[in-house]
Amino acid sequence: MSLVNIISAIGNNSSIYPLIVRDCGIEIPSKVAMTYNQNLKDSKQMAYNATRERLIDEYGTSVIWLGGIPAIDSMCNWGIKKLGYNPKVNPSLLNENNKQGLKYNIEKFKSLAPEEVREMEKVLKNKSTFQKLLAGRFILSTAIPVALMGYFLPKFNFALTDKIRKRQENIKPVMESANQQNISFKGISASLANMSTVNKMAITDGGLTVGRVGTARNKFEKMEMGFKMAMMMFLNFVFPIWLAKGLDSLSGKLFKTSVNLDPNLLNNKSFIAEIKNNTLELPKDDIIEFLDTKPDSTFSKLTEKYCGVKYLKNRIRDPREFVDEKKIKTFQAEIEKFAKQAKESVDVDKFAKKALKVKSANILANVGISSFLLAAALPKLTFVLRKKVTGSDAEPGLIK
Repeated sequence: MSLVNIISAIGNNSSIYPLIVRDCGIEIPSKVAMTYNQNLKDSKQMAYNATRERLIDEYGTSVIWLGGIPAIDSMCNWGIKKLGYNPKVNPSLLNENNKQGLKYNIEKFKSLAPEEVREMEKVLKNKSTFQKLLAGRFILSTAIPVALMGYFLPKFNFALTDKIRKRQENIKPVMESANQQNISFKGISASLANMSTVNKMAITDGGLTVGRVGTARNKFEKMEMGFKMAMMMFLNFVFPIWLAKGLDSLSGKLFKTSVNLDPNLLNNKSFIAEIKNNTLELPKDDIIEFLDTKPDSTFSKLTEKYCGVKYLKNRIRDPREFVDEKKIKTFQAEIEKFAKQAKESVDVDKFAKKALKVKSANILANVGISSFLLAAALPKLTFVLRKKVTGSDAEPGLIK
């Protein structure tokens, strides 16, 4: 994977890649180290217990959080297929309009994609059953991770700590004796069914917060856990999007350069060449008609990558998928804005390279700032508030 591909991946706040980088690569190691140092102010034993709990909690949660939803979704999709339905049929198509819908697409594609149409016809005849299956998938893919992260994992962690502390307390009299002799030692809606993995992760984070507060061992741990989890949700799912928009907007004003496109697209030589040669063809009116009549155009292929449009192997648009025209119009507007600025510049290639550098810098700055707030600023603020509220540096749940 090239550097541009990596930057593109961690800059996509709709994907899990920025979360993986912030959570596993930066935030957890930093928080574990800070937890050890903070609890060491109380005692070495407290530091060991707190650090062990934090390691199990953080990495156990990350494994469930990042991998649980896709895994359960896959299992549910397997079950839905076994029942004779294809989960690829987008429930948004149940809402008919004059451009797309189940009935509309069945009629339009019955000779172009007969197999896909048969799958859609079964859904059309059994709408209620299909919706219930998708509702079940949504519930399972969010409820199971919430239960594992919010209840079972902390209960296991606390039970392990109790077991180890009892052993430590049994050893303590012997150690003290040795120390005296030796000084040192509603039916489902389409929006829910189409919810992305990241959005499901945000929902599970909300359930995780409720679970962690509910399983906390005393009122001070409940207060700290509620504050910390709420701030983590904000810094993981809201702040990076705000920051990305702010940085891109500021760059546009400072450098007179539109950087709202993906780095991979800014680095795409054929895309830049079409802008330079005025050969990039864009929809003038009907987007869906353009996608259907010109499936091999550069723009149609770009909507596959960046706007969720799907084509079958024969380049017939997949009739089971909903086309988000609003998203495509926004994407097209950004392309037009970039193309206009590039052609007005002295050198289109040079302008594209400049835009790529600025966009890459914005993404890295976003990851750096978000990670610093999650990994350093938030834990430090939590420790300060803990000291003020409890009068101790130790983890509230470990204080008897």
